[in-house]
Amino acid sequence: MARPERREDRQDSELIDKLVNVNRVAKVVKGGRRFGFSALVVVGDGKGRVGYGSGKAREVPEAVRKATEQAKRSMVRVPLREGRTLHHDIQGHFGAGHVLLRAAPPGTGVIAGGPMRAVLEALGIGDVVAKSLGSSNPHNMVKATMVALQLVNSPRSVAAKRGKKVSEIMGRREAAPEVAAEA
Repeated sequence: MARPERREDRQDSELIDKLVNVNRVAKVVKGGRRFGFSALVVVGDGKGRVGYGSGKAREVPEAVRKATEQAKRSMVRVPLREGRTLHHDIQGHFGAGHVLLRAAPPGTGVIAGGPMRAVLEALGIGDVVAKSLGSSNPHNMVKATMVALQLVNSPRSVAAKRGKKVSEIMGRREAAPEVAAEA
């Protein structure tokens, strides 16, 4: 009798995982050095959810597996404008890592370096401009990017907090082209 496919199995198959960094670490013991590996992994669904994790083990595949499990547990939802870019520009800081993320017009693509690119692609952002202003350490860059993404607010959530309508928050952008067309 075939068992029904569990929800977790379906979620795992849809996830995008990206290995950002693998580092060889050494522990000095009485007989010499014991080598191990640490891995940094980013996991996302390509639809607005992303998480990161780090794992350590004596072998690379085991470290990657541990990091992937931790990343799946730490996933957060990020509101996206039109499913392709951020709602507004944002800065994130973690330790010495400083990142700047800017919303971009359609067709721009993902302009970001290394670890930030992995996070943004796993998230599913299509158009964004990003710049690392501080540390180039992959761990700090990923964590600073995640801090920045958690600070993104959608107009709907801001309107709900203030007890207003979305149109009051956004202003009257759509009215300008209609006025120009009539004139």
